[in-house]
Amino acid sequence: MPLLLLVDGSSYLYRAFHALPDLRNPAGEPTGALYGVLNMLRRLDGDYKADYKAVVFDAKGKTFRDDWYPQYKAHRPPMPDDLRAQIEPIHAAIRACGWPVLNVDGVEADDVIGTLATQAAAAGIDSVISTGDKDLTQLVGPHVRWVNTMTDEVLDAAGVEAKFGVPPEKIVDYLALVGDTVDGVPGVSKCGPKTALKWLAQYGSLDGVVANAEKITGVVGQNLRDHLDFLPLGKKLVTVVCDLPDLPAPAALTVSAPDLPTLRELYSRYNFRTWLREVTAALEGGDGQAPVASAAATSGELAVADGDSVPAVAAPPVNYETVLDWPSFETWLARIEAAELTALDSETDGLDPFAARIVGLSFAVEPGHACYLPLAHTAPGTPEQLPREAVLARLKPWLEAVDRKKLLQNAKFDQHIFANHGIALAGIADDTLLQSYVLDSGKWAGGGHDLGQLCKRHLGLDTIAFEDLCGKGAKQISFDQVELERAATYAAEDADMTLRIHQRLRPAIAEAEGLERIYREIELPARQVIWQMERNGVLIDGELLARQSHEIGQKLLALETQAYELAGQPFNLASPKQLGEILFTKLGLPVKKKTASGAPSTDEEVLSELALDYPLPKLLLEQRSLAKLKGTYTDKLPKMINPQTGRVHTHYAQASVVTGRLSSSEPNLQNIPVRTEEGRRIRTAFIAPAGSSIVSADYSQIELRIMAHLSGDPRLCEAFAHGEDVHRATAAEIFGVTPLEVGPDQRRVAKSINFGLIYGMSAFGLARQLGLERSAAQTYIDRYFARYPGVARYMEEARQMAREQGYVETVFGRRLHFPEIKSSQAMRRQGAERAAINAPMQGTAADLIKLAMVAVQDWLQREQLQTRLILQVHDELVLEVPDGELQAVRHQIPQLMSRVAALRVPLVAEIGVGPNWEAAH
Repeated sequence: MPLLLLVDGSSYLYRAFHALPDLRNPAGEPTGALYGVLNMLRRLDGDYKADYKAVVFDAKGKTFRDDWYPQYKAHRPPMPDDLRAQIEPIHAAIRACGWPVLNVDGVEADDVIGTLATQAAAAGIDSVISTGDKDLTQLVGPHVRWVNTMTDEVLDAAGVEAKFGVPPEKIVDYLALVGDTVDGVPGVSKCGPKTALKWLAQYGSLDGVVANAEKITGVVGQNLRDHLDFLPLGKKLVTVVCDLPDLPAPAALTVSAPDLPTLRELYSRYNFRTWLREVTAALEGGDGQAPVASAAATSGELAVADGDSVPAVAAPPVNYETVLDWPSFETWLARIEAAELTALDSETDGLDPFAARIVGLSFAVEPGHACYLPLAHTAPGTPEQLPREAVLARLKPWLEAVDRKKLLQNAKFDQHIFANHGIALAGIADDTLLQSYVLDSGKWAGGGHDLGQLCKRHLGLDTIAFEDLCGKGAKQISFDQVELERAATYAAEDADMTLRIHQRLRPAIAEAEGLERIYREIELPARQVIWQMERNGVLIDGELLARQSHEIGQKLLALETQAYELAGQPFNLASPKQLGEILFTKLGLPVKKKTASGAPSTDEEVLSELALDYPLPKLLLEQRSLAKLKGTYTDKLPKMINPQTGRVHTHYAQASVVTGRLSSSEPNLQNIPVRTEEGRRIRTAFIAPAGSSIVSADYSQIELRIMAHLSGDPRLCEAFAHGEDVHRATAAEIFGVTPLEVGPDQRRVAKSINFGLIYGMSAFGLARQLGLERSAAQTYIDRYFARYPGVARYMEEARQMAREQGYVETVFGRRLHFPEIKSSQAMRRQGAERAAINAPMQGTAADLIKLAMVAVQDWLQREQLQTRLILQVHDELVLEVPDGELQAVRHQIPQLMSRVAALRVPLVAEIGVGPNWEAAH
């Protein structure tokens, strides 16, 4: 049957606007909603080859529903100015792409869509409705499907019933009962989705529920009876009208040819470079067609207002070779041995850095000329390859030569892979992952530092994606199974593009003295230490964790029984729906906030607030905390012990956190909670082998010391210089007493302010944390700034620098970018301002701990000690120290850590020793 594609343009508008960051063109015009809407349409058009199409928008002004119910949508805030400014270009761009655009005065988009879908079904035309609005599921039937292009969810009648619990024809009954918070249509108070479904299942329909209202007991039953007079109007408000007059016939909604000149003008103005390239090529080619709405063109470049990005260009000519014989290998070996710098990349049979094996290697010594050396491909029809072990033995001297400079993208991974083959990769001169991280950390909205993104960002080139070769999910194949010709092109391209990216990024870093220092003296040396830490791993007592897991399990059972007693019935503690019904329907606890679907939220923030006054939420928080400990650590860690090494090897991501901090994963060893006894006990399972101890070296109050350095505040600097208790000194300043007169509560207030201001805490936040009136909290903060004016000055200077430059800097020159600092949306802008104050402190702390890691590792190697760095957790280094080296380590490590930089205040590192990590504290 013919197909009609109906797009809820108003739904697209808001979803695109709120989903994307504050994107702007070089002129400062907002572009996020425009980009998002067009990108969703392009994707949708590729997924559905429709005969007829239309994008439908809500018209300006009131509709007939406002006449029925004046409060309809009255609570909605006005459209943001940045979104309103994009409406006209969005309509113009959609029309220029060839789509019919409809907005009918006095009528909502839902009713236009409902009428067109109904008329199409009568004319023998199927319809697909693309929207994020669940109300439109009432239109689903034999000839109508509902699709959410943001999530790829497609619902037919059975899908609607499976998702919402009622078939499409009862959606309006369901909505009338639960209400529609988005449109301001009230439902029955305390009647959530579960209650509504129970009533509809029992009584068949809304009419049946009304007829049996007197039989329904409890508070919610009385609420239903109180709401009976409104229910008919409520149902009318949520029912989509399907018989509007004077609309175009569905068969008239045909697609016209793209208006290429208009698209070129729009894409140029709004800085959509990839799409502009497509349109320009079509115009210059003279064929009158452009892939402006094709599935193959869904990666239009983000409209980031920044001149550093390179316009998209046609792919340059390349010469990629596949090396299958010894003469070709010897030619390339001579080439890389003579090269000043060689781009190197390894292809593997997996992503586990401790288990993956080499499938092939690629090399590039000049742009456009690269080779791939396949060594273990297994796809049917693969030609004979050179033997892997013989090739690696031949390459080993070059790979291990310090003076043979190599360039890699994410060198740490390749270094692990070569180590799996007994090769100590050396001579790593540059890493494009770290170059991009140092140059652009936080600068690009949603941007990472993988090679494909770097090519698009800096070269204007689209590269072959790994998923294009190997697929996704359950059907994904390993790289060794990829057909050799395609694999060779992909692998050679990796080496080639790594070299090209390096040639772009290297000069940009060299131009900025601070960035050069961050890259050369911190990130590159730290990369080697991080690799060594990952390789070292940490010894885990699996049996101890098993006992802890059993004990936690027993506590969880006891807590579950207590929860049943408090609730008055058994229920699934992990079910938000059941928990919401217990807390808010049965127990009548106050609803603090709601989820996107309108149900009362039971998240941790809500439970924490309720736990102040009610026992069940407090118990649930304890239960969740213990369950997380059990699932994340006591159950999981023993399973992650590497059978070859007998140790757990975490992965440290060096280029993922904007401030420069490392992040740990698989397993995450940086977030083990230490405020509870059970959390601290987990660290007792991190043990030293016989004849050794665990040593913990931790910077003391590092971010406060950095605050003192950055602000230069005399009182704060003096407190640290004299070795005072800085929280006691702050309390003395705030409360106007001597340090000896400071009481525990006063010190607690001062400590909260000291740490809270680092993270941009407001008076409201301080009041909530300390249980004070907001006015009292504001008084404390005002006194703090009066006593420490340098801190107030620094905070304002940090905000101003971020607004003027778009970034702030650490003490060492690391740039931390905040693209949303000029956002017109207050929450995003204020969040960026808070981050700009805190980031130099966190970033400087990250720089210092990396410098400490490098200094400690250099000393260990220089002295040829057996001591090993095994963990880095925020401001702490954890080492495994043989007993014979313990005295030297205890003496030297604090000195090394305190001397890595000279600040206005002394750096202090504290040492702890014990048989396990917890005891070392």
